[in-house]
Amino acid sequence: MQQLDNSRIPAHVAIIMDGNGRWAKAKGLPRTAGHVEGVATVKKITEEATRLGVKYLTLYTFSTENWNRPVEEIEALMNLVLTNLEEEIFMKNNVRFRMIGEMERLPLSVQKRLGECIERTSTNTGMTMVVALSYSSRWEITRATRMIAEEVKNGTLAIENITESTIDSKLTTDFMPDPDLLIRTGGELRISNYLLWQCAYSEFYFTDQFWPDFNEESFREAIADYQQRQRRYGKTGEQVSDEE
Repeated sequence: MQQLDNSRIPAHVAIIMDGNGRWAKAKGLPRTAGHVEGVATVKKITEEATRLGVKYLTLYTFSTENWNRPVEEIEALMNLVLTNLEEEIFMKNNVRFRMIGEMERLPLSVQKRLGECIERTSTNTGMTMVVALSYSSRWEITRATRMIAEEVKNGTLAIENITESTIDSKLTTDFMPDPDLLIRTGGELRISNYLLWQCAYSEFYFTDQFWPDFNEESFREAIADYQQRQRRYGKTGEQVSDEE
């Protein structure tokens, strides 16, 4: 905590929570045990992000590609969503809950529970915790393209007026800024179809730790690493230094 610059806490941190299954396998446990332990990590990191002053925390929970996993694992993951949306955690920490992804593909019981949590935390004014569930960036960009094409077809949008802001406004993330920092646990060095448009200028942080082993200290280390970087957005280092 003493090493962190409180004036440079990233406003938006996105996380790819990878390694639950491998963590369980290494311990001789079923994959579902890794997901259960991963939920405990979510709670710890949510509270730590709140303490540090992060404004948005987006967690890649279940991709559209994950629908191809064994049925038993999918059912276990959906049950975890149902049983671990503990609103008292959100209320205690003044956290607002949001979701991005194809909600209509989720079981009706999960859709209902998510909707309730979104509604009951909607007036909270602290950090916004966003769950990417049944989400993929290619799906999101395709969806945005169709919406824009429909407006052009209807004559409500001229082609020459399509800008980056137009695309931003059609994405499911239109209510929050782009991620400042993307963290991926589990040792893989890719972003797996996650926030491709939004992460154009995000800082990436990769760690070999499996998600169940990622803790508050790990999170602070990621932010400390982020704070050592100079975000140039295409400019030279000298230009950025002069602006500072």
